[in-house]
Amino acid sequence: MAGLTFSDEELTRYARQIVLPELGGMGQARLARAGVAVVGAGGIGSPAIQYLAAAGIGRLVLIDDDRVEISNLQRQTIFAAADAGRLKVEAAADAVARLNPHVMVDARSVRLDAANAAALLAGVDAILDGSDSFATRLAVSDASLALEVPLVSASVAQFEGQLAVYRGWRAMLPCYRCLVGTPADDPDRSCAAAGVLGPVAGVMGSLAAVEAVRAIVPFGADPAGSLLIVDAGSFRFRTIALRKDPACPSCRDGGNQPDTQVH
Repeated sequence: MAGLTFSDEELTRYARQIVLPELGGMGQARLARAGVAVVGAGGIGSPAIQYLAAAGIGRLVLIDDDRVEISNLQRQTIFAAADAGRLKVEAAADAVARLNPHVMVDARSVRLDAANAAALLAGVDAILDGSDSFATRLAVSDASLALEVPLVSASVAQFEGQLAVYRGWRAMLPCYRCLVGTPADDPDRSCAAAGVLGPVAGVMGSLAAVEAVRAIVPFGADPAGSLLIVDAGSFRFRTIALRKDPACPSCRDGGNQPDTQVH
């Protein structure tokens, strides 16, 4: 399989994916060679980490400086009550090891910011951002642009979630800043203040994992340039088009490459 040999146990483990024509053995081998950075091991990162590990991503870089709290357990299902007080990335790494020993975890208990984002995210094939602040998300976005690594960005609040894939270095495709500008964080809109239904976070984290896999093994339609909005309160999914902002301070000078999907 493209220079990568799977054991009988691995072939059995991934059989339901390998049988997919869009994936196959070659695709499974690409997943095994790939690295995905997950920024935030919270409500979105929790299910995303589990599904990426189960899918056979070869290397997961987990970035989060928080510790597990009892209030997390309502939506962060990768943790158990016994994990309270532990570093999230260490508890998540243990969960990955129990789920799939073939996945290597690089646990980084550090707060990502504009100064360290590029170094923390270098060397991966996709970035999945489930962080809970605009400052972090903008730093991740800028780093993904500089590194030219696809960014899967997901968020959730109350009964609604949003998901998009960004390749802002490509012509006509927006970056995350094109969507949000440069907003300041509002403590009144935090998860603690506004609330969130746990299963909605699970839905968004699972969908984000799908897009991280798609960024490594192309299948179906390229979602870059669109925003998926999930409204669990109204039982509705809708997609809106996103446009590149010609005044965007991050990606306005990009776009010299053709507007085609690249993985």
